[in-house]
Amino acid sequence: MTTLLAQLQSDVKEAMKARDSDRVQTLRLFVNAIQVEAKTKQRDLDGSEEIAVLQRERKKRIEAAEAFTAGDAADRAAEEHRQAELLDTYLPEQLTPEELQNLVTNAIAEAGAESPKDMGAVMKVLVPKVAGRADGKALSGAVQQALRPN
Repeated sequence: MTTLLAQLQSDVKEAMKARDSDRVQTLRLFVNAIQVEAKTKQRDLDGSEEIAVLQRERKKRIEAAEAFTAGDAADRAAEEHRQAELLDTYLPEQLTPEELQNLVTNAIAEAGAESPKDMGAVMKVLVPKVAGRADGKALSGAVQQALRPN
């Protein structure tokens, strides 16, 4: 199985052959982000760590696009959105709201949670099952909603 870094590097070469300079530049940013993280940790990253790096990069792109939109820089916002969309092709498919809700319900049952105070225990069970297929904010929001007393 090819690592995400190897796939990105291969895609950089393909984009160079196709003379797609925008794609080359964007992919190189992602390759660099993974390499910097590996250098920081002084070891090669495993697949889940590479995905986490790309998710952080995606989040940065989305936040930058929102800031550019608020600052009336629509062209730069569009570029950030384009980069985020390219990143999406390398990330695992995100869970649907229904799938997320099912996982949350099962995790609550598994952890024996009954109140919002048990959120930590639920998250401990849930996070490994989700493994990069849902945003942390969406995940915690779904757990809070499910644990909220009626």
